[in-house]
Amino acid sequence: MCRLCDPRRPKLPCPTRRDFLKASTVGGAALVAGATLGTAASAQSAAESTIPEGMGEAGHRTLIRGGVVLSMDEGVGNFATGDVLIEGGNIVEVAARIDAPDATVIDAAGKIVMPGFIDTHHHQFETALRSQLAHGILINDGREVNATNYYETILQKFSMAYRPEDVYINELFAGIAQLDAGVTTVMDVSQIHHSPEHSDAAIEGLADAGRRAVFGYFEGHGDRTQYPQDARRIKEQYFASDDQLLTMVMGGEIYLPGYETAWSIGRELGIPIALHVVGTFGMAGTFDQLAEAGEFGEDNIFIHMTGMSDMAWQRAADAGAHVSLAVPIEMHMRHGTPPIQKALDLGMSTSLSSDVECTMTADPFTQMRGLITLQRMFVNEAALSGATDYPALMQCADALRHATIEGAKGLKLDAVTGSLTPGKAADIVLLDAEALNVAPLNSAAGAVVTLMERSNVDTVLVAGRPRKWQGQMVGFDIARLRDELTASRDYLFETAGVERDLFAL
Repeated sequence: MCRLCDPRRPKLPCPTRRDFLKASTVGGAALVAGATLGTAASAQSAAESTIPEGMGEAGHRTLIRGGVVLSMDEGVGNFATGDVLIEGGNIVEVAARIDAPDATVIDAAGKIVMPGFIDTHHHQFETALRSQLAHGILINDGREVNATNYYETILQKFSMAYRPEDVYINELFAGIAQLDAGVTTVMDVSQIHHSPEHSDAAIEGLADAGRRAVFGYFEGHGDRTQYPQDARRIKEQYFASDDQLLTMVMGGEIYLPGYETAWSIGRELGIPIALHVVGTFGMAGTFDQLAEAGEFGEDNIFIHMTGMSDMAWQRAADAGAHVSLAVPIEMHMRHGTPPIQKALDLGMSTSLSSDVECTMTADPFTQMRGLITLQRMFVNEAALSGATDYPALMQCADALRHATIEGAKGLKLDAVTGSLTPGKAADIVLLDAEALNVAPLNSAAGAVVTLMERSNVDTVLVAGRPRKWQGQMVGFDIARLRDELTASRDYLFETAGVERDLFAL
């Protein structure tokens, strides 16, 4: 039975994976076409017809010309008017003017050209549950009765209903949606590994989205789960090579019994170890013990880091660990105050993440604005209260750095992506700076962080290949995928025994 079939519900004819990718030839290049989310199919077809032949293929040279270049690389610099030359899937030159008569030219006038955004923590398997937990908090912590808290509702109820085919469509749709928002790299925190088939489906969905992704092998539940031992099989089968769009991270949640085994396997396999660290979840004591035992390393990605002791923070900083913040979620769901300033004061590499779409959007603009406004709120309050010693106000360029190169560092991908640096992959976004919500352009970083949103994402390249082009997603039958995601949603609600009420408080 295919991933998206269910014998209990009649639906569209039984699809194979390739049915989602409808082949067409545009200008001699094999591309894929379909309807576009929220736009007419004709608009997508018109955009696809203008895609230069061979983009992203070996030997093909593409010149992005005349854009405002934000390189996120101090050695490269920024350019009020600049060019980026791509050969195959890699950047070969960034400069004010590049002569490349043999290159296909993309006119970037009126666009901001910058590296794609990086999301270092996204539970993509929950896409069909978007906004279901809009008012929920993390756990029922005894301070109030909250029947729709995340731990009980999502992890203990909904997640147990997932079949492999649900995992696949949720993962795929999430990847496409974030590409639409300019996110070219993600760490997928898939706490859905109830069987090896669930794990395979998650990886397949990540791969079919066509963007750079880090597969986070976190826990599963039930009699057929093979976590964490199956990490060895997964690594050998899917991640034997580092020269690919997909890499792997080991989930090592310290609130689970036997987490030590997961950490050991992760280090045996030589992959980063990621985990949620939340004081309200009762983790502070175990985290302190690990800190005192010297277990932290530069291979650790600590998500949230709320409620931890100063000692543990210092040990994490000394070890070179990375911090992934999901600022809007942390404020909204009672994780604790986002420790932005703590991470900055300790000089820790810090990135941004969307976390869970059951509660908050997964676009990078929301993450950047959450980060900068909260940090500045605390600093401004200190200044207004008469303090004489307080941190510097965060600048928009800092927020951009946390949304790009710092995320790449945390995922151990900074040699590959995160900046417009010659030799790195051409993971590039073109943002419309002439749109109604931005024009006239007066500050490049300021416009991206304080004014822009998803509609400003004009073009997205991953390893030089177009995934969004002239404002249109290309390569996917979005209407069909949306139907399948909706069918998955209906199945999950029914199986979990949850009534879907559009007007529930």
